[in-house]
Amino acid sequence: MEPFNPASIAGIGSRRVGLRSPGIAAVPSGRLVRRRPLEVGSVPLRDGATEQGQGQSKEPQGQSGDPDRPFETTQPAGERDSPASEKVAVEEAAEAEARALTRDRPELGKPGPPLNRRSPYIVGMFGAAGVATTYILLELVLRAGNVLLLIVLALFLAIGLDPAVQWLIRRGLPRWAAVTLVSLVIVGAVLGFVAAAIPPLAAQTTQLVKELPTYWKQLNNHSSTLGRLEAHYHLRERVSQLFTAAGGAKLFGGLLGAGMIVVDAFVSAFTVLVLTIYLLADMPRIRRLIYRLVPRTRRPRAILLGDEIFGKVGGYVLGNLITSAIIGVGTFVWLAIWHIPYPLLLSIMVALFDLIPVIGSPLAGLIVTLVALTISFPVALFTGIFYAGYKLTEDYVLVPRIMGRAVEVPATATVVAVLIGGTALGLVGALVAIPVAAGIRLLLREVVYPRLDRT
Repeated sequence: MEPFNPASIAGIGSRRVGLRSPGIAAVPSGRLVRRRPLEVGSVPLRDGATEQGQGQSKEPQGQSGDPDRPFETTQPAGERDSPASEKVAVEEAAEAEARALTRDRPELGKPGPPLNRRSPYIVGMFGAAGVATTYILLELVLRAGNVLLLIVLALFLAIGLDPAVQWLIRRGLPRWAAVTLVSLVIVGAVLGFVAAAIPPLAAQTTQLVKELPTYWKQLNNHSSTLGRLEAHYHLRERVSQLFTAAGGAKLFGGLLGAGMIVVDAFVSAFTVLVLTIYLLADMPRIRRLIYRLVPRTRRPRAILLGDEIFGKVGGYVLGNLITSAIIGVGTFVWLAIWHIPYPLLLSIMVALFDLIPVIGSPLAGLIVTLVALTISFPVALFTGIFYAGYKLTEDYVLVPRIMGRAVEVPATATVVAVLIGGTALGLVGALVAIPVAAGIRLLLREVVYPRLDRT
């Protein structure tokens, strides 16, 4: 069995023209067995007759196929490495999948004649229904905004974890076993993190609360490092302004308010975890539903574009999780070497902040550098250099190797997308901004620009 490579399961680094093709394998008969493009979720073959024209087959009508069964294309073994033949195989697989989603006739009887759309009654009824539907949808979004954000975040994580499921499927596991294994790993990681982090985290948080009066005295002592920073930058005044602007008096008005914040955070995290597992298990059905909403003539093209976007999201999520884990472990080792206080608390904070694009890692490095000032100025200086060096290493070494070509977004577009997403949807918007921008860029390149070039 080949070693696990995040780039390979996200389809990064493979040759592709229009769509990644990670699922081509040779069989003894000399044919190339091709799995569905990107395999974000395979679609069962149903409601169609057998076709032999392209070497692909459909199941008899009324039978449900195996969602993980590959499409097959007959090609000479010598052409298996040809990019042109790979592109043809991808397009044929998308067209076959689009035909499998097509139903020429309803199953429950013949439909009646269409309504007369020019009737004044029909026009008025549809107009009123349109206004009412728009109003109801707006009210639903306003009232259920927080829940919708959790659903969007869970769907984002499920799409990001689906390449891991496909990697296991390509190695012989059925989909239910692959989803179960990935879900157990997720739940085990969360439970292990909670069991390992809460006791030292609580102890270090208690120590920080006890040390706050000492830090306050150092702020008043102009001979100390914190005192000199207070004299130059008025730290207390700035912190007080930030606390007041964030509603701190209302937010932390008592133990009950702080307890409710912890409970809400726990419930939200548990909800996202459960939704992620359910959406990951149901990803093929979600994928089929999305593609069934596309007109039949445009369905193969929509499958190609949709799978490419899913691949970009998956590569970005997996790469982001890996880079965050790296900086979290690196921070813990660095703080332990220099005996900087609260190593576990700060390393968890850095790993979580690193998930936020563009500004997360520098902001976390600044916070850790300020904490290092409690040791000495040289330690703080070296800590700042450490985070600056890591940021350069992450941008020019880790991200190109881990994410590869999954997210090809210019730097300017990245900053603008993060600012707009963070302003519109807060933290969730900042997290999903870059893959959304990558999807928009793909649609512009493949749909909008060619149409404009033809006019």
